[in-house]
Amino acid sequence: MTATAASAQRFREFKMPDVGEGLTEAEILKWYVRPGDTVTDGQVVCEVETAKAAVELPIPYDGVVHTLNFDEGTTVDVGTVIISVDTDPGAGPVPSAEAAPVAEPEPAEAEEPQGRQAVLVGYGAAPASTKRRPRKAQARPAAQPVTAGLQAELNGRAAVPAPAVVPAPATPAPAVPAPAAPGAPRPLAKPPVRKLAKDLGIDLATVVPTGADGVVTREDVHAAAAAAAPVSRETVTVPTALPEAVAVPSAGETRIPVKGVRKATAQAMVASAFTAPHVTEFITVDVTRTMKLVQELKQDPDMAGLRVNPLLFVAKAFLVALKRHPEVNASWDEANQEIVQKHEVNLGIAAATPRGLIVPNIKDAGGKTLPQLAEALGELVATAREGKTSPAAMSGGTVTITNVGVFGVDTGTPILNPGESAILAFGAVKLQPWVHKGKVKPRQVTTLALSFDHRLIDGELGSKLLADIAGVLEKPKRLITWG
Repeated sequence: MTATAASAQRFREFKMPDVGEGLTEAEILKWYVRPGDTVTDGQVVCEVETAKAAVELPIPYDGVVHTLNFDEGTTVDVGTVIISVDTDPGAGPVPSAEAAPVAEPEPAEAEEPQGRQAVLVGYGAAPASTKRRPRKAQARPAAQPVTAGLQAELNGRAAVPAPAVVPAPATPAPAVPAPAAPGAPRPLAKPPVRKLAKDLGIDLATVVPTGADGVVTREDVHAAAAAAAPVSRETVTVPTALPEAVAVPSAGETRIPVKGVRKATAQAMVASAFTAPHVTEFITVDVTRTMKLVQELKQDPDMAGLRVNPLLFVAKAFLVALKRHPEVNASWDEANQEIVQKHEVNLGIAAATPRGLIVPNIKDAGGKTLPQLAEALGELVATAREGKTSPAAMSGGTVTITNVGVFGVDTGTPILNPGESAILAFGAVKLQPWVHKGKVKPRQVTTLALSFDHRLIDGELGSKLLADIAGVLEKPKRLITWG
């Protein structure tokens, strides 16, 4: 057996798995081990943050940690080796020909397995599509992650030098992008990105793509435009590397790298706002009876230990209204030009967490009783606060509720969670003068706002849905007569 083969058997490499459906990268938040530490099969060795959640990764080997390939705070592509383990530390020194494990090159003719490969957490990385140009490889030292501040230099294809003071030219001239080679494939980019590039005068063929499968993103275009702009200051100091998680201060402003949950939220909101035609309707409703029922059920033995609050009844009212109008619970399949009717309501609840906005959902919420729904809401909130919401809990939602009332806000115009048909904003409940039984009396009133995808839901259907939600909250006995 060769030294290379022996080392490959002794040293096992663990790659960054796809911890959520379709994710392409994750940031290493914390290492729980160091080189020389003993580990066992199933032991958690690090915590990573994806665009959806923070996840702990267990190691599938017994042995001693040999190398950690990336520092904390580094964003790593799925499929990249992040740690190696010496599975036979008693075998003596590492063979002289191999100071570290070397991955065996895969034969070009090797047949790729179909679909995703199973990994410890989530799914394996999806195979590259044959319809897309392969993503351009970029060598990146483990200890020096690329930061947002250096993206302009990368997109301009300029090497990042050591710290130095670079004098600005006396008469700066805009950079002229090199023309694309004849017969070169057309750059991959969505129509809004192509329009942005056209408006900024950027040739997409000259932009280095960072999106999945070589797709040019809006950030790539902005970075390329920044690289092509004239230098306005007399001198520019170019650092070799900056930690990704550290805000970069400058005169009059602070730049904070966009990544993780914030990056995913931004991309999702832009995609939703410019893909699904939004319509928002509003209704103001007297919820005095519902608020009284909330107080009564807090004392009910059957609801002991459960979270009983106005949001619980808004969720139940939404589910009852969806039962009366099941065609709302659907999604739009652009590729096949089909409307996909969902048979179960996976109710999303927008939650603000220290890492940003997330929308976990309650699976088959429409099939739950009021106590079961209260229990599910309580678990969802507790898990989100602890930062332990799993990617699976944030996938497959069909409709969402956002409770802006907790901030004292009356209402808003919520943006749809991508792939969903409707989102309901629940405003603050306030004591207001209201005509009740022919007399003006102080009543507890709130405003609801419903945004929906106009491709799926016509104005009539959306209006009926919102009116029914308000009807249940105005007279909660309709939970029985309608439910």
